[in-house]
Amino acid sequence: MEAGARLRGGIAGCGFFGQIQLEAWRRMPEAEIVAAADPDPARAAAAAPRAYRTVEEMLDRERLDFLDIATRPESHLPLVRLAAARRVAVICQKPMAPDWQQCREMVHAAETGGIRLMIHENWRWQPWYRAAAERIRSGAIGRPVSYYFRSRKGDGLGAAPYPAQPYFKDMARLLIYETLVHNFDTARFLFGEIGSVFAQTRRLNPVIAAEDQALVLLTHEDGMLGTVDGHRFGWPDTPPLGDAVFEGEEDVLRLAPSGDLYLGDALAWKNTVTTGYRGDSVLATQRHFIECLGSGEAFETGAQEYLKTVAVVEAAYLSAARGAPATPAELQPE
Repeated sequence: MEAGARLRGGIAGCGFFGQIQLEAWRRMPEAEIVAAADPDPARAAAAAPRAYRTVEEMLDRERLDFLDIATRPESHLPLVRLAAARRVAVICQKPMAPDWQQCREMVHAAETGGIRLMIHENWRWQPWYRAAAERIRSGAIGRPVSYYFRSRKGDGLGAAPYPAQPYFKDMARLLIYETLVHNFDTARFLFGEIGSVFAQTRRLNPVIAAEDQALVLLTHEDGMLGTVDGHRFGWPDTPPLGDAVFEGEEDVLRLAPSGDLYLGDALAWKNTVTTGYRGDSVLATQRHFIECLGSGEAFETGAQEYLKTVAVVEAAYLSAARGAPATPAELQPE
């Protein structure tokens, strides 16, 4: 890829989140989506100049620099394999895959195919978390002691929950797998690797198949403790999807539901972002992907690196099942 050249991309999946990603791509002069694949031909045609029913046909007929995978998790491994066979770089939506083994196989497929694979984990790119990271790392709160993420959204109640993504109600794993994974990855971004997980889960809405409430205690490798408290009922949809507190020996940094940050009682950072998805984090994520393709630098959420976040998710489910702590190391390959 020539430095400074506008990269040509194809998108797989033009549904709910695919539309959010397309909106961000259209505001990026560094790249363009020239083709789209979706089982709905009208949806694909509205997304890009050239439309296909299958990703395989699109990859065979187009000269692409990258593939953006915005389909459901069960399709991710086969699509990465298709892209790897054609030496096309991939940015792939989370959840990475339905299970740990398929996640590892995605990494293997990318490595053996010689392609770059980044997981589209946009939470750490929300501007309030980037601003929090700057203040925590500059020593604004002193040595970090603990943190608390409260993850909330009010779309999980009633006979027809999750109206934007109704397939959620039939998934075998839900809240941790789809939502709290964001908090786990953000905790890794802010405070380093997680050594153990103690999770409790329950299902409150009887029409869904999986858990819709969870309380998770995370212990980092340096001993720091954090809590992730999540559900998706009875709460307005705020920009950060909840709020957070980061405590240090010298001060406390608070993330308000508005996206504003407070150091003690003083406003430390004002959220003025009004465009895009949750602080325009999708645009920031996709720009990072394009910049790293050009520079050769490592992705923050490259597939091999992101396995560490997936391992925290798997440990949380293992802990909930056994009623005792579990460690991500139990999932990691030797």
